[in-house]
Amino acid sequence: MRLISILKTAGVAAALAYASASTAGVTVDAIKKRGELVCGVSQGSAGLSIADKQGRWTGLDADLCRALAAAVLGDPEKTRFVPLSSQQRFPALQGGEIDVLNRNTTITSGRDAGLGIVSAGIVFYDGQGFLVPRKLGVKSATELDGAQVCVQPGTVNEQNLVDYFKKNKLTYRPVVIENLVELEQAFYAGRCDVYLSDASTLAASRAARAANPDDFIILPERINKSPLGPFVRQDDPNWTAIVRWTVNALVAAEELGITSRNVDSQTQTTDAQVRRLLGLDAGIGKSFGLDERWARNVIKAVGNYGEVWDRNLGAATPLKLERGLNAQWNKGGLLYSPPFQ
Repeated sequence: MRLISILKTAGVAAALAYASASTAGVTVDAIKKRGELVCGVSQGSAGLSIADKQGRWTGLDADLCRALAAAVLGDPEKTRFVPLSSQQRFPALQGGEIDVLNRNTTITSGRDAGLGIVSAGIVFYDGQGFLVPRKLGVKSATELDGAQVCVQPGTVNEQNLVDYFKKNKLTYRPVVIENLVELEQAFYAGRCDVYLSDASTLAASRAARAANPDDFIILPERINKSPLGPFVRQDDPNWTAIVRWTVNALVAAEELGITSRNVDSQTQTTDAQVRRLLGLDAGIGKSFGLDERWARNVIKAVGNYGEVWDRNLGAATPLKLERGLNAQWNKGGLLYSPPFQ
């Protein structure tokens, strides 16, 4: 009744402001009260999210977790990483055990519409592929008739496996293992002929797990698009916007030439886009309920998108992945940030 009254007396604009205020800030308040951001990550995927020998998490997804902690708390180290299997990840988010899921998770219509969660931007344009031992002698996925295929249950990969083999009139024998580490151990021990996952995961696995990475090849086929990104609960639009625009800040910073090294030297710039992004002209931070310097904190903490890529996935890493579709829109890729204004 109160909302109806507002509609009658103050108009649609006031009603929308009321609705926004009534739901904004729930997750942010919880993070600030707790003093840390709780981030769901994988159980170990090099280049995306994996703990090193000292227990420090590294990877593109891990850096996004730190970026969000920098945005909300001003400190990237106030992040608690929770490793989750493919079966655990959505219940953990739905149940409030984590604030955000950054676990190389494919964005699909069913996940956005049917689980009480929502995607909040694309951080990696990927696709499912097949990793096979070179000694198998196959050069195409069309030659995999009768193969034993290692795959995780409850993943998009599992459904795409069924669809691909059915479409191409091929048979296969699934080897379904929930724990990623155990699945990869099974593959490299020869319990299955093929490992199906996102191409980035396969490249990471080959670099980190194989005794001799050159003994394995990723077949050329990509059997489905796999845009990866963070997920949040759908009941807090303010938090969804913060996560989405933190991703956008990393992308925009690279396009504008802002890096972790030069971000502090931008204070005298006259470039309006840079000034708005870095909070030199007030307004953007306030609209999210954050400090005006939130994006500056993010960039200083983890760098721009290109820096994050180069550190975790690029030519100087064991994965040696080319940017491809993950290049900026003006350099042949798909990365594109809406304007900060």
